[in-house]
Amino acid sequence: MKSSPCMPNMMSENLTEHEGLDQQKPAERDVTVSFGIPSYNAAKDLDRCVASILDGADGAQDIEVIIVDDGSQDETPALADSWAARHPDIVRVVHQENGGHGMAVLAGLREARGTYYKVVDSDDWLNAEALASMLKALRSFIATGERVDLFISNYVYEKVHEGTHTTIGYKSALPQNRVFGWEEVGRFLPSQNLIMHSLCYRTDVLRRAPLPMPAHTFYVDNIYAYVPLPRCLTMYYADIDLYRYYIGREGQSVNETTMIGRLDQQFRITRIMMDAYRLYEDISEPHLRRYMMGYFTMMMAICSVFTKLSDDPEKPRQLRRLWADLKEHDPAMYRRARYGVVGLGTNLPTRLGERATIGLYHLAGKIVKFN
Repeated sequence: MKSSPCMPNMMSENLTEHEGLDQQKPAERDVTVSFGIPSYNAAKDLDRCVASILDGADGAQDIEVIIVDDGSQDETPALADSWAARHPDIVRVVHQENGGHGMAVLAGLREARGTYYKVVDSDDWLNAEALASMLKALRSFIATGERVDLFISNYVYEKVHEGTHTTIGYKSALPQNRVFGWEEVGRFLPSQNLIMHSLCYRTDVLRRAPLPMPAHTFYVDNIYAYVPLPRCLTMYYADIDLYRYYIGREGQSVNETTMIGRLDQQFRITRIMMDAYRLYEDISEPHLRRYMMGYFTMMMAICSVFTKLSDDPEKPRQLRRLWADLKEHDPAMYRRARYGVVGLGTNLPTRLGERATIGLYHLAGKIVKFN
């Protein structure tokens, strides 16, 4: 679910509330992984998404699919109920008033009974062979009692209308096919940030502390992929192209024009990530701190670049305020975000510098194909 109605609202979901749920949980059984599917007006794509999970699971009864109908106005509620009727032991549906992507993610998490939890947006899908491989690994962790807090896999940008795809993998940064900690993690390229699509958390990791996901706000996936990381002590990376990320649709939240129009929301998410940690006080593990600093620097760079792309005269003032607040919040974070290579390159002075920044951004987009 990459789009839904947006209204400013900073209230976070309480994971203990059950308002908006209209189905009872089935009898308890062992569930390896719960797949949460945030769905808003997803009638065109939902069948492909759900079918891809069921195909990959190949009839296994140790998974569950939780479709969260986030106040859809199309046929999504009926389609979701149809899947639950056909697969009552596997598929459940949550119907709730529209709250945006973050509230739908949290609703699925609240209801999840799996040892692991993975979000699959309704317009995306999973590769069946790769999913079978992931399930085999997760079952092995559970059977042997080996605690793995985070399972990481590749994702693929699928530009269906162009017939192209770009795979983002982590072989250069992460050990493969074994359990490891942050001390063994290498350096990530700017294109290699761990995002929601590459992550499958242990459910108890996500529930250990609230996720500060604001309602009616886009780009909350950055919070999901950033805030829980210090709780992940053990990880496992499989070099499998699991997640197929549909990208390029007009009006999609990562579309450039759309991102310019929603820059206030990008500022909001970046502030939440800033407030979550003083990285150079709160994070003692140097490899984790370095990775999180790189991710946060990317968020500040996005704010800087899209301020230059925006015609709104208020945006430069808002950006200056964000940088000033970061400097006050954590001077070390500020120095590294502002005066590192990325910070300098996305905040070049003068009109010529602005044009150079925008040119570099568009070049990066062509190379990585992120929108």
